[in-house]
Amino acid sequence: MVSVTIFVEGGGDSKELRTRCREGFSKLIKNMGFAGHMPRIVACGGRDNTYEMFKTAVASVGHDEYPILLVDSEDLISFGRPWEHLSHRDRWDCPASAGDDQAQMMATCMETWIMADHEALQKVFGSCLRGGSLFPANNLEERSRQELLEALKSATANCGKSKGYDKGKRSFQLLAELNPRSLENLSYFSRFKEILNRRLLADTA
Repeated sequence: MVSVTIFVEGGGDSKELRTRCREGFSKLIKNMGFAGHMPRIVACGGRDNTYEMFKTAVASVGHDEYPILLVDSEDLISFGRPWEHLSHRDRWDCPASAGDDQAQMMATCMETWIMADHEALQKVFGSCLRGGSLFPANNLEERSRQELLEALKSATANCGKSKGYDKGKRSFQLLAELNPRSLENLSYFSRFKEILNRRLLADTA
C-alpha cells in the first residue's frame, strides 16, 4: 500500500493557522470520497518552504511513499505542464525522481476553489453575503488571484469588522465546507482528484 503525503502551501508561520489549514484540506479530501484512505497532509507555510519540504521528501522516500506538492499557480497558467509553469514562474526544478503528477496546483489560487461553491459561501456568511459580487462558476481558472480575492472581499464587505473574507481562519473554514461536486468543472481540481484516486484507491479497486 502506498503512503501519500501532500505538502500544502498555507498556514504561514502560525501554528494555529497551520493546524486550521491541515484540517481544512483534510475535511475537503474526506468529502471527495477518500475517508478511510486519507493521505498525510503537511501544512508548510510559505510557498518556497513548501517546495523545499517536498523536495527533501522526494529525495528520501522509499518505494511505498508518494509525496505530492500542492500550491497555488499564482499566475494564469500559460504552459501545458505544472512543472513547466513552476519552473518559469518560481524557478523550481522538478526533482529527478519526481513525476508530472506530483506537482498539483490550485489555479490560480485557493480562492478559485472557494468561489466555485456559492452554497458554501452562503452557509458560512449567511444573509450578509452579497451574491451579486460573486463570479459565476464558469471560467474561474481564467480569473487572476487578485480578481478573486477582491470579489470575495466585496461580497462579504457587509458582514462586519473581522467577519468578512480573508486569508487564514476564514479561508480554511470555507475550505472545510466546500462540496467537491461544485468544483468538478475546475480542471486542476479534477486533476488533483484523479491522482488521489489512482494513488489512494489503487489497492481497493
